[in-house]
Amino acid sequence: MKDQIFIDGAYCASASGEFFDVVDPADRKVFHHVPRGIAADIDRAVVAARRAFEEGPWPRMSGAERAGVLRRMGDEIAARTDELARLEVRDNGKPLPEAVWDIEDTAGVFHFYADLAEGLDGAEQAITLGMDGFTSKAVKEPIGVAGAIIPWNFPMLMASWKVAPALAAGCTIVLKPSELTPCTALELGEIANKAGLPYGVLNIVTGYGDEAGQPLTEHPGVDKLAFTGSIPTGSRIMATAARDIKAVSLELGGKSPMVIFADTPLDEAVEWIMFGIFWNQGEVCSATSRVLVEAPIYDALIARLAEEARKIKIGHGLEEGVLLGPLVSQGQLEKVLAWIETGKAEARLVCGGGVPKGLEGGCYIEPTIFADMGKDARIWTEEIFGPVVCVKPFDTEAEAIRMANNSRFGLGAAVMSADLDRAERVARAFRAGIVWINCSQPTFTEAPWGGYKQSGIGRELGEWGLNNYLETKQITSFDRSRPWGWYLKE
Repeated sequence: MKDQIFIDGAYCASASGEFFDVVDPADRKVFHHVPRGIAADIDRAVVAARRAFEEGPWPRMSGAERAGVLRRMGDEIAARTDELARLEVRDNGKPLPEAVWDIEDTAGVFHFYADLAEGLDGAEQAITLGMDGFTSKAVKEPIGVAGAIIPWNFPMLMASWKVAPALAAGCTIVLKPSELTPCTALELGEIANKAGLPYGVLNIVTGYGDEAGQPLTEHPGVDKLAFTGSIPTGSRIMATAARDIKAVSLELGGKSPMVIFADTPLDEAVEWIMFGIFWNQGEVCSATSRVLVEAPIYDALIARLAEEARKIKIGHGLEEGVLLGPLVSQGQLEKVLAWIETGKAEARLVCGGGVPKGLEGGCYIEPTIFADMGKDARIWTEEIFGPVVCVKPFDTEAEAIRMANNSRFGLGAAVMSADLDRAERVARAFRAGIVWINCSQPTFTEAPWGGYKQSGIGRELGEWGLNNYLETKQITSFDRSRPWGWYLKE
């Protein structure tokens, strides 16, 4: 495990000379220390990234040349899947199969953007003009130095969502991982060096938000900011970026609805409800945490959902068969427990709601189901970010759509019905950036990811993710064989 920050192609000490603890949420024990990066480290990293962009080879390489480096990075990540996944389990708490899935996806993200990097070669768009003597084209160029701040719920995968497209575009980047889960992000420095990434193109600074994240967002040498996290922090980043008119992409919170019609088999509904909220301990921005069930099957579905939720195996992420690991930290556990106490006063607690017996030494919480809350209940309207689901009935399709859209969030939404025409109709009516039909949460690198309303600005993944890091330039030429005629005459 790396215990230094990564700047200009080398691991080095932080200017503060201080470290902070990395805690395993399964037992609350410290298992590593990483540097406490500060503004001086961010400045060094941005200066290195700026120099690499202005003077180095990376932005001037062909897309095919950059693709070769990205593929080698993906290959190295894939070769280290087990090691990196186990580190992710200790850092984050998630079950090992899910961590393996994440690392495999991370390698795939680098491979995908390698393909898109190749596609940039010769990708000029001819523009038809309405005046003789002129020709014009649109070309895409890297935006410059990117600053990326990532969350703790999918540490290495979230890093790849920003690093890979930025590199594919020809940008240089400074990455600030979450202080709760910094370990796998630091490994990207070694991976980049092995792949032949020029020095200074990727820089990684660990630290707290106010000491490292804020200086990154404020730095005048950064051209583009990419952030995934909470609405309050995203709002501050957007306000800060406005001072220098920096480009910004934000993926923020969610309180995603899931609408289940009565023609959906109970087994299928329960399976996708549980995956939509209990996968990754519910620490998922797009988690379908508001479930709307058509009245005829409401009671039966809640009974079946509670029955199955009680069977979920909870424990250390390295233990075989575990589906629910600990929450990421003691602080997150306390926040979720506080929300559960709020919920007990606002709704009917169907099951869960506490710390599992025998697991009090870690940051564990039972899968929790609430029902019958009012429309203004805070557990229904606010993001909890834990394994807590709220269930309410509806009578008509129009009512379900209205209830689903009645939120300041608009990240994800799901609908389940055997009537595919109805499912498509409801999907179109959702005010959300990501919609699933007869499923919940599957995420694909090829498809756009992002939200409506306060859930963010811009889209990641697919070609949309690449476009976050590209500028479009118009180049117009005049035929010198003919006179222009404004001043010089024939």
